[in-house]
Amino acid sequence: MKPIPKKKVLTTSGSIEYAQAGEGFPAVILINGGNGPIEGWYKVFHELAAETTVLAYNRLGVGGSDKPSSPQHGDQIVSSLRQLLQGVGLRPPYILVGHSLGGLYANLFARQYPDEIAGVVLLDSSHPQDLLINDTQNAFIRGINRILRMFDSLSSHRKWNEVQFVEETAKQIRLAGPFPHVPLFVVSGGKKPPMMPEHAFQIRKANQKDLVKLSNQGRHILASRSGHFPQMSEPEIVLQAVQACLNEVRS
Repeated sequence: MKPIPKKKVLTTSGSIEYAQAGEGFPAVILINGGNGPIEGWYKVFHELAAETTVLAYNRLGVGGSDKPSSPQHGDQIVSSLRQLLQGVGLRPPYILVGHSLGGLYANLFARQYPDEIAGVVLLDSSHPQDLLINDTQNAFIRGINRILRMFDSLSSHRKWNEVQFVEETAKQIRLAGPFPHVPLFVVSGGKKPPMMPEHAFQIRKANQKDLVKLSNQGRHILASRSGHFPQMSEPEIVLQAVQACLNEVRS
């Protein structure tokens, strides 16, 4: 694995670790899934840097970033990301690439600051309505999730973890402005996660198709050999989606 050199920048919420490489415009901003590290992008980071400026970062509580001291809901995370981008001198508009929970933050960022967005790529992204899937999970899985949340709440730092505030983030998306009509590529994993019931997977697949409707320039791409991490199992598809978005923006 080729290393990804990291630096830090100070925001009002704490020090945030990031990696930046390449040159070109617009910059591609990689937004991790829940608690995901920069290293999760190692199969696409350097390839994207050969095309344009690329930035990945660790949100508060991940890797070398400071631990959070306040609720990490969407508004806070978008604010911290914008401070990071301003702190390193990356000017908008940006192409946001959001994986999983990071897709919620890309969705919110685009609605709150549409003039700063050139395009969006969503990788097996969370949908605000995915919260309803929890109601279809079996009792065992629901119980495990409750126990994990209970342990998080007992920690002085983990109680602020972003996974505790997904419902609040979904509410913030509903209250935000409309999604901008920019190039949008929705890459969805075609394989069902092992622990997910079939009917829950069908709900998620429908939600993936609904994300395409966010923009009148939305397109759906199926990563048929992938589960929840297409950037790991089919990085070539992710690179093609980001390159297509770059080409549309530049043209």
